Amino acid sequence: MQPVNSLPTTRALALEALRKVWEQGKKPKATIEELSGSLDNRERSFLMELVYGVLRYRDTLDWALHGFIKKPSGLRQHTRNNLRLAAYQILFMRVQDWAAVNEAVELEKNKGRPEVVNGVLRSLLRKPVNERLTFTSVQRKGAVPYIALLTSHPLWLIKRWVRRFGEKGARQLAEANNRIPPLTLRVNILNSTREQLLERLSSMGITGEPSQFSPDGIRLKGLTAIKELYSLKDSFMIQDEAAQLITYLLEPKPGERILDACASPGGKTTHIAQMMRDRGEILALEIDERRMPQLKENVLNLHMDSITLLHRDLLELHKSMKGSFDRILLDAPCSALGVIRRNPDIKYRHTPEDLKEFMKKQRIMLSAASNMLKPGGTIVYSVCSTEPEEGEEVVKEFLKDSEDFYIIDTTFPFLKKFMKEGFFRTYPHLHDMDGFFGVKLCKRV
Repeated sequence: MQPVNSLPTTRALALEALRKVWEQGKKPKATIEELSGSLDNRERSFLMELVYGVLRYRDTLDWALHGFIKKPSGLRQHTRNNLRLAAYQILFMRVQDWAAVNEAVELEKNKGRPEVVNGVLRSLLRKPVNERLTFTSVQRKGAVPYIALLTSHPLWLIKRWVRRFGEKGARQLAEANNRIPPLTLRVNILNSTREQLLERLSSMGITGEPSQFSPDGIRLKGLTAIKELYSLKDSFMIQDEAAQLITYLLEPKPGERILDACASPGGKTTHIAQMMRDRGEILALEIDERRMPQLKENVLNLHMDSITLLHRDLLELHKSMKGSFDRILLDAPCSALGVIRRNPDIKYRHTPEDLKEFMKKQRIMLSAASNMLKPGGTIVYSVCSTEPEEGEEVVKEFLKDSEDFYIIDTTFPFLKKFMKEGFFRTYPHLHDMDGFFGVKLCKRV
């Protein structure tokens, strides 16, 4: 057993988490869960604040630091993240300046440049507090660069949002992406009711409330470690409310044969089984073998018997299963720009060209999946993206070449709020949900 004084500090864990996110492409939430096993709730909250704070405001932090670094490109990733961590504490948190600086210098001693870290942070502290984050010079250049720097979003993304939503809407969306999202559960109604689960959570000291739109949702209040919910694992899935509504758009019925074409991690797959009362047949496809264990675990936790898991590629399977399914859900791989508030690093990873590539792949997948649908059947195409290239434009291109398909509306009144011309849309700044697109298409008989 390690002596207590040899355990890594919370700041050291935050630095390691940032390394895993940037160098290994890991998701922030999973990384924090992996590293926070020895931490109490207070330390874990501090770790989350540090990691997510740096990811949300990376470009803003770099702006505040850039005047004190002679050659930013010459710094190793470790040193840059170390500086960002300290700057975030100084600029955004109620952490004593000396503690932020001293810890950063200590973290740099073994494999970095402690003299640089010390000098840069001391220079930042010498500036008056009200001048450490000032964007006056950028503000004069216009709304796009100002909003981009203020909210740490790429220029190209803010530019297109200003065109679509106006300056006010673009800023509201970007700011919503930087707010802590709620932890939302979907009740497994085959095992519990929403009221029963709320009572069980309350008995554990966890406060929740019914979600505003999804009949199966619960929003937890405050920060809750996922491990605290483990004893209730057969009664819920962690799933954003917008993702829950996508399954209602599909509207599965007991006894049907349904395909979930991109199933992992299983949130929508298991929701389909719930709505079918676990009576029928669901084929859950997943192309990525690394994601199969999580998918399998989630299905097993909820005791779903109607689901068959298959590690296969939709594009290889569609010809042999032509006309086989009553309903199909294609929750296609996408840019994930609708879930920036949960994975802030996403906003730095993409370019406009990436959206075009995603669109091509999504169009191919929608065409393949549609071949597997029975006449009279329905397919829901969805993505967790705010961008039209991956939503409306994919569908319009598909319908040009597929005259036997047409858009149909939802029969659920609570979905009407999110529908326009047959297209389903949610946004973080308007609905406090992830940004999702969905559409329901019917195949003519």
